[in-house]
Amino acid sequence: MNLYPLKFNPIPKTKLWGGNKLKNVLNKPFSGEHIGESWEISDVKGDETTVAEGAMAGKTLRELIVEFKDEFVGNRVYEEFGTTFPLLIKFIDAKTPLSIQVHPHDEIARELHDSFGKNEMWYIMDADEDAEIIVGFNKQLTQETYIEALDGGSIMDVLNTVKSKSGDAFHIPTGRVHAIGGEFY
Repeated sequence: MNLYPLKFNPIPKTKLWGGNKLKNVLNKPFSGEHIGESWEISDVKGDETTVAEGAMAGKTLRELIVEFKDEFVGNRVYEEFGTTFPLLIKFIDAKTPLSIQVHPHDEIARELHDSFGKNEMWYIMDADEDAEIIVGFNKQLTQETYIEALDGGSIMDVLNTVKSKSGDAFHIPTGRVHAIGGEFY
C-alpha cells in the first residue's frame, strides 16, 4: 500500500444557525453566509469527501476502502463495516442554538433511514462566554412527566443545560436528548 498523509476536500453546509467562524477562524475556503458545518471526512451518500491532492486526488473514502480494504481502515473496522466508512467528522459553528434533538440507535436508524445510529462525540475548540449545551435531563422523568413538561411549555426546565468552554468534551450516545449553541432560553 502506497498511501501518503491524506487531506480531504471539506464540504460546507449552510444552516440557519450557522456563522462565519469556519471561514474566518479556521480559514475554510467557503463562500456565502451561515456556514454551520464543514464536513471534513464523510462517506454519507451524496456528500462524500474526496482526497484533495496527490496521486489519489478526487478519490472518495469508499473508493479507497474498496481498493485497499483492511489495509486502509484496519481489520476490525473492515470486518464490521465492509466498504462503508462508519464515521462523519465535521466542524460546527453554531452562532445560535440548534434544535433539541434525539438520534436513534442502529436498529431504528437502519429500519427508518437505512443508516447507522448516531452516537456523537463533541470537542469544544472555541466557545463564546455565554455558550451552553444541552445534554440529557436534569432529573429522572417518567413518560407522563415528560409529556406534561412538553405540552405545558416547560420542557426547558427539565433539560440539563451545561455551560461549555474551550477544551470541554462530551459523549452523546444515541437516545440522549441534546443541543448545541449559544445561551438557551
